[in-house]
Amino acid sequence: MLFLFAVSTSATAQVEANAASQIDQAVTVHMQQKLTEEARRQSWQGQRHSLDITLLNSAERLPTCIQALSVTVSSTDPSPLSRQRLDVSCADASGWNVTALVQANVFLPVVHAARVIERGQTISGEQLQLQEVNIGKTPRGFYSSLDEVIGQGAKRRVRAGQLIAPNLLAAPLLIRRGQQVTIIASQDGISASATGEALANGREGEVIRVRNLGSQKVIEAQVVEEGVVTSTFR
Repeated sequence: MLFLFAVSTSATAQVEANAASQIDQAVTVHMQQKLTEEARRQSWQGQRHSLDITLLNSAERLPTCIQALSVTVSSTDPSPLSRQRLDVSCADASGWNVTALVQANVFLPVVHAARVIERGQTISGEQLQLQEVNIGKTPRGFYSSLDEVIGQGAKRRVRAGQLIAPNLLAAPLLIRRGQQVTIIASQDGISASATGEALANGREGEVIRVRNLGSQKVIEAQVVEEGVVTSTFR
């Protein structure tokens, strides 16, 4: 009798282990599919991930499901990087249902400053490097490609090793205060150029004040490219 009880206990433990394994596998497959889709959509390269799975109701004493488990999402946020609430159900005669909370930890090489970048500086490739981070813990965003950052301007001073987030970047300064610039003026198909001095910093499309070094007249001109502004005859 004792022998039979021991066999029964072992068999029950095996059933429980199988049900728990089924749930874990179903959740893992679901999340891997969602993360693969997100990686394709976001053009992620070189990512790896881990999953933290918590069952809200116990899988103890659940029989092994003879059919494939069904996984449905009840979370309001569809992003696979957010915590997901998944309902896992078995459609065979046992008809059990388990709710799982899943947090994906996705690690991706993203752009960091390799050295100090000063405010207003146009960023070059030598100032950048890729470092792996858990992107779920980067609420201000990130860049996964150096090319997305090269040529941008720094809104503020960036320390060495700091993650480059979108709020740190602006269009690069094409003209700096005190710089000599070319003023291109046009009217009715006639154009002329003159040399001026920028009285303010300027990015593409911005209007800044410029002093014409020939006439000493101060005008407003639009930045069109590095060292060049455009105005109209007046």
